[in-house]
Amino acid sequence: ELDILDALGEGWTLTPAGGITGEAYIASTGQSKLFLKRNSSPFLAILSADGIVPKLLWTKRIYSGDVISAQQFIEGQELEPEMMERPEVARLLGKIHDSKELLFMLQQLDQRPIEPDELLRQCRLYFQPAELAQPELIEQAIDYLSERLPYVRTDEQVVCHSDLNHNNWLVGTDGHLYLNDWDDAIIADRAYDLGMMLYSYVDEECWPEWFAHYGHPLTKDLKQRMYWYVVAQAVLSIYWYEDTMHPDATESYLFLAQLLEMEQED
Repeated sequence: ELDILDALGEGWTLTPAGGITGEAYIASTGQSKLFLKRNSSPFLAILSADGIVPKLLWTKRIYSGDVISAQQFIEGQELEPEMMERPEVARLLGKIHDSKELLFMLQQLDQRPIEPDELLRQCRLYFQPAELAQPELIEQAIDYLSERLPYVRTDEQVVCHSDLNHNNWLVGTDGHLYLNDWDDAIIADRAYDLGMMLYSYVDEECWPEWFAHYGHPLTKDLKQRMYWYVVAQAVLSIYWYEDTMHPDATESYLFLAQLLEMEQED
C-alpha cells in the first residue's frame, strides 16, 4: 500500500475495498474519495467513456511496475438479487454485448474467443470423482454437454463480462447503473453471460419482457445455448467450490440438479 500512498501524495488514507483479489482500495482525503485498483482491465478507459463504469480520472505507473487506476467514487447501492429483473439491467447488458468498440478493443489485446468446446474440455479435464460429493450428478451434466455440443456452436461473438453477480452492479444516488469488475472479461457467445444471469436471477415467465429491454429476441436457439452454458458453468463452479472448500458447495450441487431436472422436463 505504501507505493500507492507515495503516488497519491500527502494527506491520503487507504482502505481496502474488498473483493477476491485484494487489489482495490478507497482513497480518502478530506471530503474527497477515489476508487483505486492495481492493474485493472486495460479497456477501463473505453468502459468509462461509455458510462458503463464510474469515470476514470487517471492512471499512473508506480515504482513497483504496477499501474494504478483512479475512478470516481460512487456513493450508491449494490443491486440485490431481486433487482436483477430490472429493465435497466437488461438494457445495459444489451449495450455491452452489442458494442463493436468493446469487441475490437478486446481483440486488440489478443483475446481468443472462448468456444463451448473449451468449456467442455475443462469440465472433463478437472473431473475427479473421488474429490466430489456427487460425482454421478457431474457425470450426468458432462454427458448432456457432450451430446448437445454440436448444436451450441455459433459464429457470433461478443464481449462477455463473465461474472454478472448482483454485487458487481452498482446504482448511483442519481439512478445511473454501472457494471464493475471487468478483470475477467472475455470474447464469447452472448449466451455465456445470459445463461448464468437469467437462470440465477430472473423468473422464466419474465424472460420475454426482459429480452425486449435487452434488445434481442429470445429465440429457441439462444435459449438452448444459454442452458448449455449455464450447465457448463455450474459444473466448473462446483469444481472451484470443492477445491477451495467453499461453504456454497452444497448449494451449487442443488443448482445443477435443478438445472438438469429442467432439461428432463423439456
